[in-house]
Amino acid sequence: MILRKKKQAITRYLDPTVVSHLGNMELKARLIVEGFIAGLHRSPYHGFSVEFAEYRQYMQGDNIRDIDWKVFGKTDRFYMKVFEEETNLKATILLDKSGSMGFPAASNTGGGLVDKLTYGGLLAASLSYLMIRQQDAVALCLFDEVPRELTPHRSVRKHLFYLLSALERLTPGEKTRISSTLHSIAERVKRRGLVVLISDLMDRPEDVLMGLKHFRHRGHEVIVFHVLDPRELDLDYRDEVEFQDMETGRKIRVEPAFLKDEYASDVRGWIDGLDRGCKSHQIDYNLLSTATPFDQALTAYLNKRVRLT
Repeated sequence: MILRKKKQAITRYLDPTVVSHLGNMELKARLIVEGFIAGLHRSPYHGFSVEFAEYRQYMQGDNIRDIDWKVFGKTDRFYMKVFEEETNLKATILLDKSGSMGFPAASNTGGGLVDKLTYGGLLAASLSYLMIRQQDAVALCLFDEVPRELTPHRSVRKHLFYLLSALERLTPGEKTRISSTLHSIAERVKRRGLVVLISDLMDRPEDVLMGLKHFRHRGHEVIVFHVLDPRELDLDYRDEVEFQDMETGRKIRVEPAFLKDEYASDVRGWIDGLDRGCKSHQIDYNLLSTATPFDQALTAYLNKRVRLT
């Protein structure tokens, strides 16, 4: 049963074809992070012939070979030896699971017919795979109004299964409060590293930017994947339609043809404002449409990063 669940989690979020496309790429942090150069390790063997740094408590999925049994004999608790090389890169992936992320995919889009939440889950799974493959430690935070689930930073291969299992249980949550979540996680993540936000950013732009700047103030590199359905970008509806707010339940009936141009202008202004705000604080902003298959979008992004490094 466990093996079956493990296979289901892996095959849903890590399609073999996608993995083969991403297999030779490195997710490199552009900014200096604490420790060595992120993603380009001098040794793949953590805890072997490297300098001892500290102890930490044992967490599910850790390699039991790194337990200090002498400490266990004295304290009756499991503690792990942490070595200096384990401090290379800690990546924190923040995935928005609020109600708006469950906006249903249209039948006429060309991106594999997935909603924003599934699209974000696929991105999170692929990035987790890439970074654990590089022996980088990854944590995953799922949030709506508040953080709902937060896995710890780990770099062992077993940790990937726990991340994928969390994504397998993914369902749309409640209202959006991105800013408070960003501030909360920024206070928790002490060591400088990489922060990846995957969201439709359906919140006040100034609040979103304030939360992102909190991470930059603490020295983190920040990547934002702004995921939107193509209909949210251009209001491409032919007939009169009734819209319902997926977080408040409020309804409104409109004739899209009369609003399309003004709507597109407002959306463009919203996106441009986020883009400018991110660039002014060295935050890597990326707009993604679910009409673009996620593996193509991620491959293009990673190639762009390679060119910039």
